[in-house]
Amino acid sequence: MKKIFAYSASATVVGLALGMSGAALAAEGGPLLFGLQFPITGDYAVEGQGVKNGLDLLIEQKNAEGGLLGREIKLIVCDDEGKASRATICARQLVNDSVIGVVGSYTSGASLAAGPTYSRANVIHSSDGTSDELTAKGWKNFFRNDPPNSAEAAFTGDYLVNTKGYKNIAIITDHSSYATDLADSVEKSIKTHNGHIASKEFINAGTQDYTAVLTKIKSVNPDVVYFSGYYTDGGLIKAQMDQLKMAADFVGGDTNQSEAFIQIAGASAPGSVVINVPPPESLPYENAARFLADYKEKYGSKPPSIYTLTNVDGLNSIFAAIEATQSTDFSAIEQWLHNMPAEFEGLTGKMKWDENGERAGSLMAAMEVQPDGSFKIVHQ
Repeated sequence: MKKIFAYSASATVVGLALGMSGAALAAEGGPLLFGLQFPITGDYAVEGQGVKNGLDLLIEQKNAEGGLLGREIKLIVCDDEGKASRATICARQLVNDSVIGVVGSYTSGASLAAGPTYSRANVIHSSDGTSDELTAKGWKNFFRNDPPNSAEAAFTGDYLVNTKGYKNIAIITDHSSYATDLADSVEKSIKTHNGHIASKEFINAGTQDYTAVLTKIKSVNPDVVYFSGYYTDGGLIKAQMDQLKMAADFVGGDTNQSEAFIQIAGASAPGSVVINVPPPESLPYENAARFLADYKEKYGSKPPSIYTLTNVDGLNSIFAAIEATQSTDFSAIEQWLHNMPAEFEGLTGKMKWDENGERAGSLMAAMEVQPDGSFKIVHQ
């Protein structure tokens, strides 16, 4: 039976209008507030909208079960466009709204920019940002939902050199914190496995035309082009490689595991390989299958990528901490997440964090785009 919450909706609206904080409203029996800081518009809007849909669905389901501590859950969304400059504004706004925890952002640069504000305010910060720098800051409020760049890079170097046997490897990266950190880590991993870097080039994200860089790379006859940046550029790079009749394979970093990559690359997408945690449809967990079915029924399509589910896991783990401690106190939530008595059963597998907020035990996989637009695991 759906539980009816013991507070007045009209009183809540009045309270917000008068400037009452989220904490004050919660104390009065109002909703418990959480934030989403993500690119809802701009280059990465596809991912942001998928995550918002996923969190909205999770919250709808939790509220139908009675919410948290008998109170309704409410999500406050701030569009950071994936940009560091916007991220600092979102962080201040959400802290002023007295949110208990925040999910975001999609880019490591935005997560790094927002991080100090959330840390100072004792707001639980759940993020997919993969830059190793995020867990090196000593922020006790920070919890990562994905493997860090270093873990992805170790898998990637081994895959490129030992599994595929590529002799000449070209690397392309943009100048973002995420992409440069990942590219440097992959380069180090390749060299650890005695692989050869034929070329390493930088692009300006969003340039659209990468034929000059690709022509330069083509001249060194690489077996593969590895791209560490975002799907918005990755799809174009793969399409332009085909236009230049490059024989090299394409392997992309984790953010290229997106429906949008396939749409941008078009007919050139099949055969592309992306390194990431397994795609949603490949997850061997019953709760993931149920959530995916509910998501498709509600929104008419599947999530754009695995990041919808990892971020749902991030918020749901905060919910689990609140339920376990029967508290919204920061110290209680933070200590429970760092010292969980058992692993949390997430949509993307079991979740547990170390003292730095690093998620342990995440699987990595190499996935090839199929002619039907699906991602098929080819190495794990």
